Amino acid sequence: MRRFMLGATLAVLTAPTAVLAQDQCGDVTITQMNWDSAAIVTAVSQFLMEQGYGCDVTVVPSDTTPAIASLAENNEPDIVTELWTNSTGDVYKKLRADGNIVELGSVLNPGGVEGWWLPTYLVEDHPELATIEGIMANPELVGGMFNNCPDGWGCRIVNDNLIRAFGLEDSGIEVFNHGSGETLATSMAAAYQSEEPWFGYYWGPTTPLGMFDMTSIDLGEYDPEVHSANQNADAPNPMASAFPAAPVLTIVTKDFMESHPDIAELMGNVTFETATMSQLLAWKEDNNASNEEAAVYFLKNNPDAWSAWINAAATENLSALLQ
Repeated sequence: MRRFMLGATLAVLTAPTAVLAQDQCGDVTITQMNWDSAAIVTAVSQFLMEQGYGCDVTVVPSDTTPAIASLAENNEPDIVTELWTNSTGDVYKKLRADGNIVELGSVLNPGGVEGWWLPTYLVEDHPELATIEGIMANPELVGGMFNNCPDGWGCRIVNDNLIRAFGLEDSGIEVFNHGSGETLATSMAAAYQSEEPWFGYYWGPTTPLGMFDMTSIDLGEYDPEVHSANQNADAPNPMASAFPAAPVLTIVTKDFMESHPDIAELMGNVTFETATMSQLLAWKEDNNASNEEAAVYFLKNNPDAWSAWINAAATENLSALLQ
């Protein structure tokens, strides 16, 4: 019933504007990457394009590598959103260098985040734990354990090198290597709900970082060369570096940029704070909702955010939602 009401509410609010906006845009194709945050971005974008600009939007299920391959071979889809450019490879670099695609901007701000985290209540009680030096000087305050990535994950290699660089185990902190992402998330949830210590790696946007108030501890300065070297499992002499924010972009084909400048402008404006996206994922989990329902929830509760993304004509078309 709740799902029906959300859909019905949105349909009632937007039906008149959808009729008015027909034939103003034409056909548009947009990716829906196979993870939840990307699906929410696509659902929000699809709604704004259809109801605000009169587009006929086709959603293309995809992933990073297939999306880039399709751009290279077929010059489609028109829009690729939530593209993590740190994992795109040489084909993407060539597309960009040849001018076949246009990077519109960051769909996540400041991007994908990684780090070593503590519950904020622990840092508030013990401010010295805000830095890696403070944690290593007080291992008992963090439970004497670091929760590491599962084997086979890229973050596991970086973490293992940072553990060596900091001498984490020499300070009395045991490293626990999780067998799966599920057990890593569960360990955080169990500790947080009991208000116990938890220390480990996590990334966002993710549901746990939306559910739990966590603090990313200070690992020192970010050094691009050191971080790159730390991605090598056989690094002979790993050094310390903080994690960088990973660029997460929306891109369009050059042809689409030229034929649909208003839609390209819209998609360049579509930006979610990484923390906001984590909160949306947490709401989705708490409410057993679909990605489309999470998009509706965002649209209904954040009109000040998305109203700044759209042009004057779309604002008029969507005025019922902005009351």
